[in-house]
Amino acid sequence: MLVMRPAQMADLGEVQRLAADSPIGVTSLPDDVDRLSDKIAASEASFAAEVSFNGEESYFFVLEDTDSGKLVGCSAIVASAGYSEPFYSFRNETFVHASRELKIHNKIHVLSQCHDLTGNSLLTSFYVVPELVGSPWSELNSRGRLLFVASHPERFSDSVVTEIVGYSDEHGDSPFWDAIGRNFFDLNYAEAERLCGLKSRTFLAELMPHYPIYVPLLPDAAQEAMGQVHPRAQITFDILMREGFETDHYIDIFDGGPTLHARVSGIRSIAQSRVVPVKIGEAVKGGGRQYLVSNGQLQDYRAVLLELDYAPGKPVTLDLQAAEALGVGEGASVRLVAV
Repeated sequence: MLVMRPAQMADLGEVQRLAADSPIGVTSLPDDVDRLSDKIAASEASFAAEVSFNGEESYFFVLEDTDSGKLVGCSAIVASAGYSEPFYSFRNETFVHASRELKIHNKIHVLSQCHDLTGNSLLTSFYVVPELVGSPWSELNSRGRLLFVASHPERFSDSVVTEIVGYSDEHGDSPFWDAIGRNFFDLNYAEAERLCGLKSRTFLAELMPHYPIYVPLLPDAAQEAMGQVHPRAQITFDILMREGFETDHYIDIFDGGPTLHARVSGIRSIAQSRVVPVKIGEAVKGGGRQYLVSNGQLQDYRAVLLELDYAPGKPVTLDLQAAEALGVGEGASVRLVAV
């Protein structure tokens, strides 16, 4: 059975294996043992902390195959983007250039560096092994953390954002980076993203142009890359778009990938999830529907994917294996939402 749970320091080796295969641009999953160790330690401290409002906390989850003990995915939530350092984005804007005398009125697309999204909760670090891409387990790996938000709303903002990895070719070259960022750093895209993963995105962002960038002056390839999704990040994009996220007016400052945004109240897994009592019984033998189910706890948080014969307004029947995986018993409550 695959179970989503908080990461532990004992997972470090497995997490590094996942990080090593994650796409270029996922700087929140650096292939570096020290940074990953710090990430897990910060997550453990966040799960253990008493929190009444969103601050510097970060919550890192792993998807474990309990039969083999191997990790097959991971994902995370940062309670407040930009809490310890600015959270930079490019804002899509339109400037108007007009001359009454010449009777010219032009609207020009520009990109302006900003940190408008600072303070929103941030979904990061999504990765799932290739054989699970497109499966319901991908939904668990991504949406399981949204059920955690639903159970602990005081720990998060009322809005959530996420940066989707933008387009780069098979050689790791990004036309958007080459057109803008590379003019300010003697680094290719892969090197810049690796440096960000090992250190910080902020010091590079601070050296990027702070004046508006006129999009028509960029090469065609860079313009076409704006808002494009890297093929390996398409699964993340598709899941969150189905959840009600929107491609807001922001893109990533390095690769031009889209930044998604949603109000917590409008996210499907949160708005449509229900807390129901548990009854221990026989598992469904076909004919049921798939649900994401979580126990709503904190340090012992667990989420699984189950086929259930659930009727609204009634207890949900779990078999012994599912109940043990979730750490719940007869009369306890779980939160569930349909896949």
